[in-house]
Amino acid sequence: MKEYPTQAIRNVALVSHSGAGKTILAEGLLHYLGVTTRMGSIQEGNTVSDFEEEEIRRGLSLSTAVIPLEYQGLKINLLDTPGYTDFVGEVISALWVSEAALVVVDAVSGPAVGTEVAWNYAAKFQVPRMVLINKMDRDTANFEKTLQALRDTFEAEFIPVQLPMGVGENFQGVIDLIHQKAFVGPENQEQPIPEEWADEAEEARANLLETAAMGSEELMEKYFEAEDLTPEEILQGLKALMTSGDYVPVFVAAGERLIGLEPLLRAFAALVPAPNERPPIEAEGPNGPETLTVSDDGPLAAYVWKTTADPFVGKITYLKVVSGVLRVDTRVWNAQKEAEERIGNLYVMRGKEQIPIKALHAGDIGTVPKLSVTGTGDTLTDKSHPIKLPVPEYPTALYRVAVVPQSQSDSTKLGPTLTRLCEEDMTLSWYQDPSTNQTILQGMGDQHIDVAIRKAKSKFQLNLSTEPPKVPYRETITKTGHGKYRHKKQTGGAGQFAEVHMRVEPNPEENYSFTWEVFGGAISSSFQPAIEKGIKNVMKEGILAGYPVVNVKVAVYDGKEHPVDSKPIAFEIASREAFKLAFRDAGPVLLEPIYNVRIIVPEENMGDVLGDLNTRRARVQGMDTEKGRSIIRAQVPLAEMLRYVTDLRSLTGGRGVFEMEFSHYEQVPSHIQQQIIEERQREREQQKK
Repeated sequence: MKEYPTQAIRNVALVSHSGAGKTILAEGLLHYLGVTTRMGSIQEGNTVSDFEEEEIRRGLSLSTAVIPLEYQGLKINLLDTPGYTDFVGEVISALWVSEAALVVVDAVSGPAVGTEVAWNYAAKFQVPRMVLINKMDRDTANFEKTLQALRDTFEAEFIPVQLPMGVGENFQGVIDLIHQKAFVGPENQEQPIPEEWADEAEEARANLLETAAMGSEELMEKYFEAEDLTPEEILQGLKALMTSGDYVPVFVAAGERLIGLEPLLRAFAALVPAPNERPPIEAEGPNGPETLTVSDDGPLAAYVWKTTADPFVGKITYLKVVSGVLRVDTRVWNAQKEAEERIGNLYVMRGKEQIPIKALHAGDIGTVPKLSVTGTGDTLTDKSHPIKLPVPEYPTALYRVAVVPQSQSDSTKLGPTLTRLCEEDMTLSWYQDPSTNQTILQGMGDQHIDVAIRKAKSKFQLNLSTEPPKVPYRETITKTGHGKYRHKKQTGGAGQFAEVHMRVEPNPEENYSFTWEVFGGAISSSFQPAIEKGIKNVMKEGILAGYPVVNVKVAVYDGKEHPVDSKPIAFEIASREAFKLAFRDAGPVLLEPIYNVRIIVPEENMGDVLGDLNTRRARVQGMDTEKGRSIIRAQVPLAEMLRYVTDLRSLTGGRGVFEMEFSHYEQVPSHIQQQIIEERQREREQQKK
């Protein structure tokens, strides 16, 4: 594949709900342009986009595939994203490096939850959108109904630039209102508009002209004078309106039958901005904020938007050159990791096929194999002029499981493998929870976690089983308590003796503070470290139910020692027991993590969702309505949210979405506290057996 200059590049993210036909549309475009000799199919598992073993097994896209198309001297990089909402991180990364989004909508089912999620992120990133009403060859397809559903769902002006010729089995082509031509059949033969469609096309074109004229004052003046515009002027006006984000051109196709693909390619060429036509990027330069325009002449800055692990090739780093030119056999600087990397080879990916290339120009997308430290979100730049490009904000985890290695060899691979998986996917993360001794893997939903665990096995030979995560409770006190304990051990020879008197008080300001109030030498201050060690060990282990103790102020105010038998170990034991007694005397309680939750659901599901939240001990903080959807803000205990992503989808038919983030710890209600303590006692008894 030849090198393309910036102005000849078009980066387009294909986004939609799962099943709208993005992958087959990309397959159709490849076949129509003669890149492939036959169409792949989802059922046969031989599409260019879905090449991962897990994608073939499930019959759906799980990660973004890059599909470059060469058309009329242009390079169109299609980024085929997953439609299932668990994999929203892939959609975010693809939109972040695209100059436009093609929102693919099923002509039968219309816009669905995945469409809304992708639409909202495109709006957030100010990425211009186009809509393709796809699958017009299905029996119950309905162009007008789908168009109306789009208008009802989203706040934007949808402008049809094409009309379908027929529907279902009778869908034979599309009418291009811009050029006043019909494109018929899989060959997309250009013909005059058939008589039977002429009146409808004339009316739709009049609306299109009126809208396109709003693109600039010059076009508006010409339109009022002549009431007509040339195709080039219509495209010019449409492009200006589309770039503003408020106007969305609507196209029609049947991707699997190749109908409507030629005018779609022409639209990519004419309407999608080249990378250098988008606003400059605000980056962090060596001397503070720096504005970068997409140009070969600028300092080198390449943004890493995706990394994958290939069992044969090793790590593959996907990047977009934002400024400068990236060439083979050069050394670059990773600004985040502050490390040098060598660019040995450069490739353009087409699915899994690697096409070698000598250089990537500003605005282009390619891959580099075998980089050592670079991960998603990093910037590759010049060491003499280091630049950090902005990184999009990814949603916080909604679903978590505890992962358990199945063998000793799996244990040694656990940390490095989970780290590798999380480097690939910005919505996946893991941590070791010290209070429950569990390794927690968290992501966007059960399918997301399942895919990660299968990938760990197939790519890294790490076998994991999962179990429900335990809630990381804490233990604390509500009042002042006292405890004293004497440790005395005499077994012949040197004995052990220590006595410690202790006071504990609530300490909301910090987790732990210690004061030494022993006067008159009752206990030598040399035993203070041993006493503190004993206290801290108990705080780690917990007293009520085995959870860490927090927010306590400890004072040792008296005690006794023996001139011969007192040793550090004796005071450590005595302080442990004295602390336990004082803690139990101080109104001990369990604390649980509370999360701020924001739930967005269709208005008709509002009652069901609120009723369900009441069963989860939620405190609703407020409710709003926006674009026909209800937004609920609440504070909910984590214990009640562990499977909420699945439950909310069931309640709302998949249309409800939510986000959550940690807020604070709060006292557990006494009846629930008793249940937790009893459950932990049963667990401990089982472990002893």
